[in-house]
Amino acid sequence: MRAKLTYALTAAVLVVYFVLVGSRGLLLIETGTPLTVTFGVAVLILPVIGLWFLWKNTQFVRRANQLAAELDAEGGLPVDELRRTPSGRIDRDSADEVFARRKAETEAAPGDWRTWFRLAVAYHDARDTPRARKAMQRAIALHDGKQPEAA
Repeated sequence: MRAKLTYALTAAVLVVYFVLVGSRGLLLIETGTPLTVTFGVAVLILPVIGLWFLWKNTQFVRRANQLAAELDAEGGLPVDELRRTPSGRIDRDSADEVFARRKAETEAAPGDWRTWFRLAVAYHDARDTPRARKAMQRAIALHDGKQPEAA
């Protein structure tokens, strides 16, 4: 719940920022000189890109949460079996062991979105966020019946 609130607050702040930047871009365009119009258009492009990125990221998180809920209902969510340091951080060797199992599981059933979901969690636990995101994107594509891009 805390993560959802943080995400919503961050998204709201970004939207306010995009509106402010967009209004400044419009003011530059209204000035009417070729230089300010050029800068105004350039400034307007930034909020458009930012809103697109925010939308795509929100859709990704929503879909990943839907898969987690479905997998939980099936009883297939990965169990937290990781050892932790006294400070509470995940032990790297423990994460590597779980990752090796998840990778083998995924290689044995590459068309199953569930194995890709669990591999994404293992990548995340191993602090490899880019690969975690790609594995989750593959899980989403497989779940939706789409042919995922080659890795």
